[in-house]
Amino acid sequence: YSPARSSENVKIAKALLIVLLVYVGVVVAFESLLGYFQPAGMGTMVVTTTDAGGAVFERVVARLESDGQLYVAKNHWPRAWYDRALRNPRVQVTIDGIQGAYSAVPVSGAEFDRVNADHALGVVFRVLTGFPTRHILRLDRRDP
Repeated sequence: YSPARSSENVKIAKALLIVLLVYVGVVVAFESLLGYFQPAGMGTMVVTTTDAGGAVFERVVARLESDGQLYVAKNHWPRAWYDRALRNPRVQVTIDGIQGAYSAVPVSGAEFDRVNADHALGVVFRVLTGFPTRHILRLDRRDP
């Protein structure tokens, strides 16, 4: 047993803990700012979802297009819109001021791989968002 070695290990553990806490703080701040400001522009759309009580929620999200089809991805940890779309897949989508009725369909397998590859996320974005799992919904146009 070496007291000097034990003290050094404690210092290393404290430093790693501080780095981890700072990183978690950066992720929380980044995600919170995105959720609050909802930056809109080219390449975005508004997805309107409803909850079980009929309350309506609008969220600005990135618009993904692949093989002539419209998609949206859950790229962040706090995304209640995605959970609402799974529970009630009848969503409204507004693109460039034009609203349409869509059905949100989860994708997997080869379709997921294709869309994910077509719209790969950069390493900086993944670091800032805390490496969340990515889920993709296909938005199928439906009659209102």
